Amino acid sequence: MSKIQAAITGVGAYLPEYILNNTELEKMVDTTDAWITSRTGIKERRILKGEGKGASHMGVEAVKQLLQKTNTDPKDIDLLICATTTPDFVFPATANLIASEVGASNSFSYDMQAACSGFLYSLAAASQFIETGKYKKIIVVGADKMSSIIDYTDRATCIIFGDGAGAVLLEPNTEGYGIQDSIMQSDGSGMVHLHQKAGGSRRPPSLETVQNREHYVYQEGAAVFKQAVVKMAEVSKSIMDRNHLTGDDVAWLVPHQANKRIIDATAQKMEISDDKVMLNIHRYGNTTNGTLPLCLFDYESQLKKGDNIILAAFGGGFTWGAIYLKWAYDIK
Repeated sequence: MSKIQAAITGVGAYLPEYILNNTELEKMVDTTDAWITSRTGIKERRILKGEGKGASHMGVEAVKQLLQKTNTDPKDIDLLICATTTPDFVFPATANLIASEVGASNSFSYDMQAACSGFLYSLAAASQFIETGKYKKIIVVGADKMSSIIDYTDRATCIIFGDGAGAVLLEPNTEGYGIQDSIMQSDGSGMVHLHQKAGGSRRPPSLETVQNREHYVYQEGAAVFKQAVVKMAEVSKSIMDRNHLTGDDVAWLVPHQANKRIIDATAQKMEISDDKVMLNIHRYGNTTNGTLPLCLFDYESQLKKGDNIILAAFGGGFTWGAIYLKWAYDIK
């Protein structure tokens, strides 16, 4: 019997209409378009507007598009995983809400929280259900409304993040396509450099935490940058070495879109040329769990069946990892 592998068979996406560009940010905090562009590579980002709209709103739209594109009946979905750092509620899971809204009534669903590495972790987890033969159709969603936890008086963080969602369908493949290998890692000591100070069980919401603005992202940029450059590059090179791949063998690098300089350093370590690096950070900023599927969505028409693709991410926690997959289809 041929080995079963988990292959991506479709990609969907959703981006809010409102565009927050660098010129507008110049009026909000002490910064400039030139400084933001040179330090991060970001020119604009999308912001979800509208009362009562959370991450699930974007996830639902991305999944609906995915189901339509792949001509998939939502009742055929076995499992839906939502990678998110900005869930609609502490509970129920955002994945539960998405599954209900799209009509995936026969699936079970849960959230994955690993900061910016969540989508990568979710792909690795979902692949195991496929490879064992337990499930046939799994949707992995990456959705974050980062604007809900960003302090727009903090110039260190408000320039970086945006809102967005992407989703992929995973199905069994016995022709050698799909996820070939994965490496997932974490180090909780990195918490001091990147976290949200309040809102969890250690420091529940209170008048004090709100007044002290502790429900926003706290980031020590220099420390996070240093670790991200090292870890994302190392894990990407490791998965290549483990699978005997050179830069020439890799068709595409799909890097987490946190900072253009981190992306460049990762590509350099892998000896991959710029034309093989998926890049949309200039348009969307860092959408956290949305970055990887949004890249796949934007570049889907350029992907060819059999392409060797490396996905890599680094996030708060610290969390990081890489996945090596062979692309499973051509756009018809």
